[in-house]
Amino acid sequence: MEIAAMTFRLHAPWVRSLKEKRMIVKSLVAKLQNRYHVSAAEIGEQDTHTILVIGVAAVVPHHAMADSLMDGISAFVEASCEAEILEETREIR
Repeated sequence: MEIAAMTFRLHAPWVRSLKEKRMIVKSLVAKLQNRYHVSAAEIGEQDTHTILVIGVAAVVPHHAMADSLMDGISAFVEASCEAEILEETREIR
């Protein structure tokens, strides 16, 4: 059993309020949870309206599946969110 963990740091310069940011974060988190059955949440920069930090975690049976899942999630975030990915970190435990 492996734990796959990812962190995305995104930049959305068009966001003008925390309320607008929350709507974007809530939508992205819900899409990730529904599509990949992972745990996802905003984990940082909660008071900065143009920076989104999303954490994603999943329990997978083996290392190869963790790599595959993280590749899919990364591609999904890039395709489904208009925000620019500033940083992406991956960890398998």
